Formats: sequence, C-alpha cells, structure tokens
Amino acid sequence: MKKVLSGIQPSGQLTIGNYIGAIKNFVTLQHDHECFFSVVDLHAITVPQDPAALREQSESVATLYAAAGIDPEKSNIFMQSHVPQHAELGWLMTTLTGMGELERMTQFKDKSEGKGSVGAGLFVYPALMAADILLYQADLVPVGEDQKQHLELTRDLAGRFNSRFGDFFTVPEPYIPKVGARIMGLDDASKKMSKSSANAGSYIALLDPPDVIRKKFNRATTDSGGEVRYDPATKPEVSNLMGIYAECTGSSLQQVQEQFEGKMYGAFKKELGEAVVSVLEPLQQRYSEIRESGEIKRILAKGAERAEAVAEETMKGVRDRMGFMPKF
Repeated sequence: MKKVLSGIQPSGQLTIGNYIGAIKNFVTLQHDHECFFSVVDLHAITVPQDPAALREQSESVATLYAAAGIDPEKSNIFMQSHVPQHAELGWLMTTLTGMGELERMTQFKDKSEGKGSVGAGLFVYPALMAADILLYQADLVPVGEDQKQHLELTRDLAGRFNSRFGDFFTVPEPYIPKVGARIMGLDDASKKMSKSSANAGSYIALLDPPDVIRKKFNRATTDSGGEVRYDPATKPEVSNLMGIYAECTGSSLQQVQEQFEGKMYGAFKKELGEAVVSVLEPLQQRYSEIRESGEIKRILAKGAERAEAVAEETMKGVRDRMGFMPKF
C-alpha cells in the first residue's frame, strides 16, 4: 500500500475547517493506505506556547483524531515529539536547505510580520516538515492550498538528497481534495477559517456545544441579497456556508442550491447549524469517552512504537549515506 503522512499543530481548538479539509480525508485514506497521522507539537513551539496549554491541546487533538474515526488499528496516531528521529532528520534537512528557499516561505512572512523578534525555529521549520514526510517515505501528503509551497520544498530536498547521496527518498505527491480543502472564516470568506483567530465567532470548534454552533451560524456573515446560490466570485460568504453544508450532508453543491431555492438566508443558516450539530455530536460523545477512559495514552504509545520502527529504518539509511559512523 502507498504511504500517507500528515499532521496538525496543537495550537488552538480544531475547527470544522480542520475536520472537512483534513481529518475527514484521513478517515477515508486509511482504508487503502498505510497512514501516519501525527500531532506536530514540535512545530507548535516555533511560536511561544504555554506548557500546560500545549500539553492539554496535544492530547485533545490526538483524541479528536480517534473520535473522528481514525482507527488506531489501521493508522498510526502519535505525537511528533515521541519519535526523536523527527528532530534528527529535521536538523539534517536544514543542512541541505538554502537560506533563500526559507526566506521565500509565505507562512514565515505571515507569522513574522510586525514582530520585532522571531525565533530561528520559525524560519527553519519547513525543513522539519520535510523530515516529517521523508521519514516515512510517504507517497501522498494531504495538504491544503496554503501548504503546497512546503511540500514543493520537501520534493526539492528529497531530489537533492537523492542526487547527492544516491537514490533513497520517495518523492511525495500532494493529495488535495477538489471539494472541502479550504473552509473560510464565518466572518470573512476571504480568509481561511483559523483555529488561532482572536474572533471565536469566525470558526466552529469541533468541541463547541450545539447551541454555540447554532448561534455562530446564525450570526455568520452573508452577502447582499437573500438568494442561496453557489457563486464564489460574487457571493463568497454564502458559497462558503454552502460548502460546509454540502460536506456535512453528503450533498453536491447543485443539490444544496436546489434544496434552498426560493428560501432566504435565515432558513438556510438554521438548517446548516442542525447539519453540523448532527455531525459533531457523535464525535463529541466519542471524544468524551476516550478522554475519560484514558484510552488515548494506549493509542499514542502504540502509534509511536510503530512509527519509530519505520522512522529508525529510514534514519539508518540516511546516516549511512551521509557518512556518519554507526554505533559500536
């Protein structure tokens, strides 16, 4: 089977955008791929984190993976920091990465803008992201449009290593779903829905109570006019909401448009809230069961053990090709 690698940072609450754009696809991919899904806590510390909050949110993200349907018997769920080979290969990848390549990374520009002091980790973390992927010889990497630049760097580094040290790394390909890959904010459809947004009304957190979900959709920004019609160019706000509804009901966008023909935004947003609640309530119940039972610790231990075995096999080949002496 082809291998799949992806991860989510444990910074802020996961949103319906994370579910539709990433986790929902993880669940599908696990049935016919060998999957490695990590909580990338080493990435999270490229910006300051409260230690207690980071620990709590890391466990929460891992639990949400399992609660959403990622089967730990089929997939490997693990903490990035529990597999030390990530940090080791991350450092080695920095030695193959040019300063110019890192300076061109748009996420670094966005996150460092307006800050007087920026940690070196934020600058070089694309090399760590490349290591995450290459460690498992991943064939496919589920990414959003905003992550394609990092995957291109990973592909360049794999090719550079293979050219310099002999053919070794698999050059990964992006997996980008045609629908649902990019869910925008409820307050502004020109910006991606972000779990780090200061405005809690701009996103639906996966653990938001049902009444909170309903209220957020009721207050969501809509375009002028009351027609529920999919047209991202002229009606970006309602088109974004229609995308969420389609993903949560299994409908096509055309079907959604036909369903609400002649109805106003208020009726549509009410139905949208109910559709999202019907998807998230079972997930939330399963989440509570996993957290209360302590099952997540067993899942993470097993996932890290299996991931480390694969990662160490890769590192043996890397160390040998780069000229490091083996342990005696």
